[in-house]
Amino acid sequence: MVAGYPSELYYRGSAMWETLYGMICAYPIVIFIFVPVYYSLGITSVYQYLDLRFKSRLVRCIASFTYVIRSLLNLGVTVFTPCVALKTVIGLPYWASILSITVISIIFTIMGGLKAAITADVVQGLTMITCSLAIIIQGCIQNGGFGEIINVSSERQRLQFFNFDLDPTIRVTTLSALFGQLFMSLSIFGCQQNFVQRYCSMDSQRAVTKTMMANIPVITVLFSLSWVTGMVIFASYADCDPLSLGYISKIDEILPFYVEDKFVFLPGLLGLFMASLFNGALSLSVSNLNSLATVTWEDFVSQLPQFRDVTDRRQLLLIKIIGSLYGLAIMGISFGVATLSGVIESSMLMTSATSGPLLGVFLLAMLFPCVNWKGAASGMIISHIVTLWITFGGLTIDKPPIQLLPLSTAGCTNDSYSHVISPGEIPVPYSQSRFEWANHSNSEQSLYNYRIFNNISTDMEKVVPINRGPEDVLTQLYSITYMYYSLIGCGITVFMGIIISYIAGTSPEDAYDEKLIHPLALKISTLFPGRPRRYVQDKITSPDKFGSNNSEILQTRAEQKPCDFSKEPTYRATEFTTACEKSPI
Repeated sequence: MVAGYPSELYYRGSAMWETLYGMICAYPIVIFIFVPVYYSLGITSVYQYLDLRFKSRLVRCIASFTYVIRSLLNLGVTVFTPCVALKTVIGLPYWASILSITVISIIFTIMGGLKAAITADVVQGLTMITCSLAIIIQGCIQNGGFGEIINVSSERQRLQFFNFDLDPTIRVTTLSALFGQLFMSLSIFGCQQNFVQRYCSMDSQRAVTKTMMANIPVITVLFSLSWVTGMVIFASYADCDPLSLGYISKIDEILPFYVEDKFVFLPGLLGLFMASLFNGALSLSVSNLNSLATVTWEDFVSQLPQFRDVTDRRQLLLIKIIGSLYGLAIMGISFGVATLSGVIESSMLMTSATSGPLLGVFLLAMLFPCVNWKGAASGMIISHIVTLWITFGGLTIDKPPIQLLPLSTAGCTNDSYSHVISPGEIPVPYSQSRFEWANHSNSEQSLYNYRIFNNISTDMEKVVPINRGPEDVLTQLYSITYMYYSLIGCGITVFMGIIISYIAGTSPEDAYDEKLIHPLALKISTLFPGRPRRYVQDKITSPDKFGSNNSEILQTRAEQKPCDFSKEPTYRATEFTTACEKSPI
């Protein structure tokens, strides 16, 4: 989110920066919980794991569907991000840029441009880092050094950390940033296909641990780079805000506006920056469309009777058609993102709303030996219903606008912007006193922000706070910040999964290999009172305890072949499961 984080710091402060805590904490948890299970099995598909653990295609399909929805929503945000820059610099309407990016993505998907997209990702990442460093260096030169940038940002309330307010309706606090991002990151790093493939492709589990721990300082630097860029931009416009003057219409436009304004002396940088944003959206769209189409084919379409015996040529054609349909869906989502209040807001909302149930079912599979497919499927379904209910309910209630931090146009002159931006006189419609906020309440500030940015002239003394009556329970529920959606979804999945599994009970058919459970969870489960839990291995050593009617028990040990988890590549679940059905697993 190169374009989103700088605008977040500029207009809303550094609270979202603290999501870094959750990202950092997620790495050791993934190393401790997820990696040992994946690596010991040698599997390359996370959805294979669910299939083996619960022996249920329903659980696998719900998890795959959750991944598809989350990816589509995030791609909608990804496609919209460069559209903001295109509108700021050349005035291209959102609909035109969204349409062009998605159409090109669909064409590349049909032509098979995945390899080129992956290569472009690397180049694009390096280019954006270079552009960020150029902005920071130029800003330090123009604003008197990095120390002065920090002072200005701190004095104007842009650097405010460690807010431990327990109110769950506050948009972002230290606690919501920590726990919200932690559960989102666990869902991404621990339950997402591309990450699991990387873990299992390394030489040893120790190598996985070293690599992931080495990522912590790298991700810290790269993540913070965008926020420092926001500090630099704010210091440059602290006394002459472009949004207040109407030069930009959305907060996400501030970064391309800054590049256009301050780098006029360096021809080509603006074009390089725009090309990087456009290329990033394009390459991510192409690679993810291919991945989504493949997942959809393997887990859904190929299971239909009429598609089970199709030729490879026809299968490839169907995957391309599915990818094209997803491209059209992403186009619609991008138009929806344009109505929200920023790309960071949109991305966090969509990721948080879909991460909880997916993380919850993997935690059930790895840490709770007693849970069966009935509990896992029911927990995910109930969690999705509750989470989506809260999400859409939050969009329907009349919430106050997100509060913007103090802005000023008191220092505007005819030389505030370059000649490319402002060839004529700059209107300065508001005096410095109009932007003094210290003695006014939050509700007054929010209403005043609204009037200022909509060019409704008013005096601060005449602003009357809005009195909202006592809120009912539903309104309070809908007002919970989206940062907690992933935590809520994961908690509901785990809780309902355990309860429903206990009520439904277990049967001999629910037995599975003990390697599918985390070793520590397996040890802890033996300390609980009650009948010892039976695994697949017990069917061989003590078949009489499972009943004599089970045909699988009657097989001799010599006839049973161990299941090789490492044979099957990604997304070949049908052949993989068929091969494993001959074994005790």
